[in-house]
Amino acid sequence: MPAWLPLLLGFLTAIGPLSTDMYLPAFPAIERDFGAPHGSAELTLAAWFLGLAVGQLVQGTLGDRLGRRRPLIAGLLVYLLGTVGCALSTDIQSLAIFRCIAAFGGSASMVLPRAVVRDIADGHAAARLMSKLMLVMGAAPILAPSLGGLMLAFGGWRPIFWFGACYAALSATLVWRFLPETLAPERRLRLGPQAQLLRYLQILRDRSFTSHVAMGCANMFLMFAYVGGSAAVFVGMFRLEPATFGILFGINAAGFILGSQLNPPLLLRLGADRLPKIATRVILGAAAVLAAIAFAGPTHWAMLLPPLFVCMMFSAFVMPNAAVGALSRQAAQAGSASALMGTLQFSVAGTSGILLSHFADGTARPMAVLMLLGALGAVVAEGYRRR
Repeated sequence: MPAWLPLLLGFLTAIGPLSTDMYLPAFPAIERDFGAPHGSAELTLAAWFLGLAVGQLVQGTLGDRLGRRRPLIAGLLVYLLGTVGCALSTDIQSLAIFRCIAAFGGSASMVLPRAVVRDIADGHAAARLMSKLMLVMGAAPILAPSLGGLMLAFGGWRPIFWFGACYAALSATLVWRFLPETLAPERRLRLGPQAQLLRYLQILRDRSFTSHVAMGCANMFLMFAYVGGSAAVFVGMFRLEPATFGILFGINAAGFILGSQLNPPLLLRLGADRLPKIATRVILGAAAVLAAIAFAGPTHWAMLLPPLFVCMMFSAFVMPNAAVGALSRQAAQAGSASALMGTLQFSVAGTSGILLSHFADGTARPMAVLMLLGALGAVVAEGYRRR
């Protein structure tokens, strides 16, 4: 395996957090420019999750049928066109539609790198490689809100999407020039729609897959409740500047990076059973503290940072191990399994954006309650996994 391959895969996977996090500071500005009601920008985030959920099923099937390289390049080009449409949108509805299109194409950069990891590694080696990917892609949440806030201050919110289009063009070029094909022709699956559906049902019957995916879904719900609700709390409620919000968001993202790098040695020391068990319970405790602070009425934004940091850091002990556990017995259909896992995770995550928009009240309570629900679900799923 070339030493640069994890860097390339991480660069591709970073399209997801970049596209999600970079425009978060712009939510109030988007609503103001379009004359849209408070909370309507969260619907564009839900449209993004919807596109990811549907797109990953298609991209996974194409990845198992055609290999990894060609579907990845095609998906990046669709993402590029959808992102250009976002930059040219004239109302909140068209922005949501183009976000969904961009997500449909961008889902390839989230499904297929995971399938490449499963093509070339398994077990602890796969966990180490997945952690390297998260180190690279973890830089995206740190830089994205700050960069988005900078663009917002000097050029408005539209340059954020032009930047995304340029990133997609560069990614497609790198895949075309450097990414090796990791799925040999004799291992490719040429299945019709009915056979593919039966394959998905077969994957869902694997208890190891469903239990690990359920744990990842619940944790993803928690993470994107924070992602979708943090701008309304820190920018809307506490009136922080977008650049300052980007710094705070980056601090919590740094916690996720720290956790992702501690994951491999802790996995060796504690094992694949104990580490997720400990992590999910620590997250539940931190989410409960956050909810208590939110309902008590925080007098300063700094009161929310410690429990948020703990939630993000310990999520890095859940997400990669849930992904590796779900795919460990799916070598023959890694693309389909990765796609199904991603679809389920982002379908669940998308509901957090819808719920945030519905229950938005100008406080931290909706975000905190949804994070607590996600943490509780992760604990339940983790117990099911071990049984």
